[in-house]
Amino acid sequence: KPKTKRAKRFLEKREPKLKENTKIAMLIKGGNANLTVTEVLKDIYAVKKPFAVLYKKKNITRPFEDQTSLEFFSKKSDCSLFLFGSHNKKRPNNLVIGRMFDYHVLDMIELGVEKFVSLKDVKNSKCPEGTKPMLIFAGEAFDVNEEYRRLKSLLIDFFRGPTVPSIRLAGLEYVLHFTAVDGKIYMRSYKVLLKKSGCKIPRIELEEMGPSLDLVMRRTHLASDDLYKLSLKQPKALKPKKKKNISHDVFGTTYGRIHMQKQDLGKLQTRKMKGLKKRPAEKSAGDGGVTPKKSKSA
Repeated sequence: KPKTKRAKRFLEKREPKLKENTKIAMLIKGGNANLTVTEVLKDIYAVKKPFAVLYKKKNITRPFEDQTSLEFFSKKSDCSLFLFGSHNKKRPNNLVIGRMFDYHVLDMIELGVEKFVSLKDVKNSKCPEGTKPMLIFAGEAFDVNEEYRRLKSLLIDFFRGPTVPSIRLAGLEYVLHFTAVDGKIYMRSYKVLLKKSGCKIPRIELEEMGPSLDLVMRRTHLASDDLYKLSLKQPKALKPKKKKNISHDVFGTTYGRIHMQKQDLGKLQTRKMKGLKKRPAEKSAGDGGVTPKKSKSA
């Protein structure tokens, strides 16, 4: 139990919620990380800020053999995403990207950096910190191959940023493009420039901003189908309630069915006309054949 109000607020932030906080990524440097890996981690930290934590000290760990240290750091910093960088002779310029579920490793994929261009190498204007990027995936491997499909899901989780209720045109200024061709993944980042076009819709131009990475997939550690399905489970309160008697067609038109009581057509009020007026004999027949006597006037 928390002993102070500050500790109570700290624990309340980590409690399960219907709408979870924005996922935070931790960037960890391995014990034998070289300059390239260090620069990659710094640039991705610059792209992810403020939803990222960068560990500057080296940590001697191997994620595919022992995951306890990653789970410890995840619980300590309340991070559900991680990027681990290392370098050795067998796997040079190595990156391990992954995500957590209940502070345990759900899935992770090892990527090798073959070519890297950093942010400072590209002499162009940069996007402000905390800009939500637009993600574009090209290549049929992202839809056909199971490992690439899981990598796509992982990259979306890693770079998507906060969930926003609405967007404006001027806020769409950062693009992350991932291309899967011939067993390689090409990551490119662009700044969106809105130019004059002579009409309401501006002319769009993309200017390379950095960082850019040429990656190759190495080892994978994917969660089982049951665990992956459990991690995607949503609480009942967030599920939309089914509306009765409402249907949609292929064009998106909404149809509603209304249930009404049976109408008595005998009591239906119609237009009054002299020709449709009942005669006294018809009225008496309708009342049972008894006509009331007229009272004599005094």
